[in-house]
Amino acid sequence: MTVTLADVAARARVSPATVSRVLNGNYPVAASTRERVLRAVDDLDYVLNGPASSLAAATSDLVGILVNDIADPFFGIMAGAAQTQIGGPGDGSGRAGGEKLAVICNTGGSPERELTYLTLLQRQRAAAVVLTGGAVEDPAHQAAMSAKLTKLADAGTRIVFCGRPPLPEGDALVAALAFDNRGGGRRLAEHLISLGHRRIGYVAGPPERTTTRHRLEGHREALRAAGLAASPGEADGGRGSDDQDRLTVHGPYDRRSGYEATLELLRRAPDVTAIVAANDTVALGACAAVRDQGMRIPQDISVAGFDDLPFSVDAVPALTTVRLPLFEAGARAGRLAMGKENPPPGGIATIAAELMIRGSTAAPRG
Repeated sequence: MTVTLADVAARARVSPATVSRVLNGNYPVAASTRERVLRAVDDLDYVLNGPASSLAAATSDLVGILVNDIADPFFGIMAGAAQTQIGGPGDGSGRAGGEKLAVICNTGGSPERELTYLTLLQRQRAAAVVLTGGAVEDPAHQAAMSAKLTKLADAGTRIVFCGRPPLPEGDALVAALAFDNRGGGRRLAEHLISLGHRRIGYVAGPPERTTTRHRLEGHREALRAAGLAASPGEADGGRGSDDQDRLTVHGPYDRRSGYEATLELLRRAPDVTAIVAANDTVALGACAAVRDQGMRIPQDISVAGFDDLPFSVDAVPALTTVRLPLFEAGARAGRLAMGKENPPPGGIATIAAELMIRGSTAAPRG
């Protein structure tokens, strides 16, 4: 049943005219009244300009692209690539055609802000929404996301995940383009093991993120296959698993975290011969910490990253990393959002990760 402006007015105990003034912002309204109206709008999930069913089902020329941090090249590359497909042919004519207006929504990694942006895009009857990067693994948030995305899809909004696995209840999706983070983490660890590394530290991302879990799972799969870690409950009583926990430090996906976590790793385990970082930005911080401790890369300790961001090849030494096709994935997400490309079979596509071996990793010196 469509929620009307009158419903919001009744819930907020104001007149419909007051609700209209608050939503349109064209007349002064007391702060307490405005707060009451906006709370009613949120509680009822009211869609602006949506009383008539024909309008509620219609979409605008707006496409929202949700990112954790637009300053992070990982998100900037995907968002920029998506925008090339959303913005139309770009022929310079200035004529309005099939193009849409792409709006970047920077969540700062906040689950609450993610939901807020989706609500705002719903009110604007966005034609499509592209959600990039890892998701928060919290059942309550996942349920709220599923409900919100379903309402957007029911109103005609196309939903695309880019570099993000589908939700447990993902029926509202047009497509989910998921990176093979688990496979990439495994291949990177296998490379280090093949060089002779046996004590490998890991600077992980936030523990509640899907990206963090998948990359770490791949890393530990390789260690177990090589006999370097045990699963809890195995013959050694899980000591191998405990050791891997000691060799893992979690933190944000930024350079400072890489620096501080690496110092902590070196304090916990001075005998580590290699450090795997959650991403390339974190790896830069790890490299700085290693150098500040008077060690050389890779002669004394190897360092590896993930994502193959543009600066990786220009690091000194160049960074061994896992390449994710960020631009290609973003462009494909943009085409899917615009209906220019058919969704993959089943709506889900796994995008391969490629190991890029460079100078920051080498065999340990005994």
